Amino acid sequence: MEQLNKIEIRGIIGSVYVKNIGNAKAANFSVATDYCFKAQDGCAVIETTWHRVVAWEGNLIKNLDKLQKGCGVHVLGRIRTQKYITAAGVERAGYEIIASKVEIM
Repeated sequence: MEQLNKIEIRGIIGSVYVKNIGNAKAANFSVATDYCFKAQDGCAVIETTWHRVVAWEGNLIKNLDKLQKGCGVHVLGRIRTQKYITAAGVERAGYEIIASKVEIM
């Protein structure tokens, strides 16, 4: 059986942090996506989900400095799980998208 770890999202950029690591640049940013559905009473409900994205500048991702809060973005990548322990000693897991392609819309 072939395995697949692929995600594609299109949304609005929230916070952006670009840093230099040696000769490369890496960006950590958040992307908000909305899901709209009707509740049992017939009212429209919009559910917003925030995604953490990590992108490295290279052949597929150029001009990370152009990522700005409020811009539309299309991200292709894979999901990675990060496990960590809180200050209270509780083990938690967080999820982030490792981008392979980022397009500013």
